[in-house]
Amino acid sequence: MVRDGFFYGLALLVVATIVWFFTHIVGLTAIPVLLALFFLWFFRDPTRTIPTEPGAIVSPGDGKVDGAEWIETIDGRRLRVSVFLNVFDVHVNRCPVEGIVTLVEQRPGQFLNAMKEESAVLNEQTLIVIDTGEFTVSFKQIAGLLARRIVCNLKAGDRVERGQRMGLIKFGSRVDVLLPTEAQLRVKVGDRVKGGSSILGVMPSVQKP
Repeated sequence: MVRDGFFYGLALLVVATIVWFFTHIVGLTAIPVLLALFFLWFFRDPTRTIPTEPGAIVSPGDGKVDGAEWIETIDGRRLRVSVFLNVFDVHVNRCPVEGIVTLVEQRPGQFLNAMKEESAVLNEQTLIVIDTGEFTVSFKQIAGLLARRIVCNLKAGDRVERGQRMGLIKFGSRVDVLLPTEAQLRVKVGDRVKGGSSILGVMPSVQKP
């Protein structure tokens, strides 16, 4: 479990104790207790089996694939895969590939519904770029309507492993991954994916001997 869960959970249990001490009303006391249980569950951090397939690019987060399309960027054409995380999904984010972090850029912005396409540009977000040595993958942690805090524990120069925990987005959000042109897509819109274990795409050039 992410330690934030303990902080929220314990604080609410203290509130529940105070409410019970002064009121002895079960209904009132139950509210902070139920909220405490929700936060303990929300900040869960399950163990994941990380794929070892060469050239695999895994999902940075749990959720539903709500977009897979080609877009033009300053670095050329890229395949963007968008994963929407609702409030019931695991919100711990993971690195899609192993390599060296070359960029971590925080961008302030709005808090539009993360299911809207324009949220990828207008919403508060953190952009991370990882160079594997063979290819480069960039991905974004994008705040949503309810998400008000993005946590990224990476900095430029860090060496990371595929599936490594790297942060989280609190209370509903979205992650976008930009795959290289040569990547072979392994998911489709509507698929459910798990952070660190579901393969979004594979680089065929890396798979060749």
